[in-house]
Amino acid sequence: MSSVVRLSLPLGTPRLLRPSLCTMARTAVDEIEKSGAFVRSPSTFRNFISRDQGSTFLPESGRYHLYISYACPWASRCLSFMKIKGLDKAISFTSVKPKWERTKEGDAHMGWVFSASDTEEPGAEPDPLNGVKTIRDLYDLASANYSGKYTVPVLWDKKLETIVSNESAEIIRMFNSEFNDIAENGDLDLYPQHLRAQVDEVNEWIYNRINNGVYRCGFATKQEPYDQAIDKLYEALDKCEEILAKQRYLCGSSLTEADIRLFVTLIRFDEVYAVHFKCNKKLLREYPNLFNYTKEIFQIPGMSSTVNMDHIKKHYYGSHPSINPYGIIPQGPNIDYSAPHDRERFSL
Repeated sequence: MSSVVRLSLPLGTPRLLRPSLCTMARTAVDEIEKSGAFVRSPSTFRNFISRDQGSTFLPESGRYHLYISYACPWASRCLSFMKIKGLDKAISFTSVKPKWERTKEGDAHMGWVFSASDTEEPGAEPDPLNGVKTIRDLYDLASANYSGKYTVPVLWDKKLETIVSNESAEIIRMFNSEFNDIAENGDLDLYPQHLRAQVDEVNEWIYNRINNGVYRCGFATKQEPYDQAIDKLYEALDKCEEILAKQRYLCGSSLTEADIRLFVTLIRFDEVYAVHFKCNKKLLREYPNLFNYTKEIFQIPGMSSTVNMDHIKKHYYGSHPSINPYGIIPQGPNIDYSAPHDRERFSL
């Protein structure tokens, strides 16, 4: 997610006519208020791929490319939707290296960088489309006056050579509904009409208290905002545990968008957030329903390929020197999420 002030150029403007910027680049760790609380800024690239006639961005196979980091939960939920919907052949993707590096000479900004070769960092690749070195370069190609964070995911339009969207919540909606004619699992609907109000309600408190809540704990620089965030986080986790004791998924008997949005935080919880972000009042594996629920979603065909724990741990423990100055990566706990779970009991 990112907050920017953008002066748009006409779509299709040649990249050579898009000047580079000389502005102070920011990252999430810069979004700390005077109170010591972390406040995430909203995204700005908000175009939408649509099947509607006259749409600038039509859902065409081979037209779009998704840039991700396996470390980033927001990017990973987009990749999860790609895999679950069976869009692998229609939409290509590239992952950056896990650890933030310097993105520009003479600039202190640290951010997402592409691998220099296919072998430099397992799981990461060079940029196959524009040949740029960083995610920052993609934003500079797409916008003449970009002054915000250089975040993933980035959904790129190969045809118009620009960013369609960097808002993961909207990218997953596009993947869910707009590519059904070419998706291998086009009939799967993770945001069904009859559950939308419920999904939206669940998404709101899951995001505020859990998805973003772990960051509000980890990036807090004073005790009071940390205490407030940790209390809300565990109230929400307890609520999820209670819901999942009675039904298979957050919104009933069917997997929905809300489950994927929660999963990307849960899969990182014990390995990263419990230690790095001081979310240690209770571990995920101490919640029997949440833990088994996480294992079930991990075992959905395609989902395990979206989880690269090596990248996840390298990023968090290696990219936040204000939290972990020596960059030491804990060896454990190395949880086996492919182990049996008990969630089938709700289908009996």
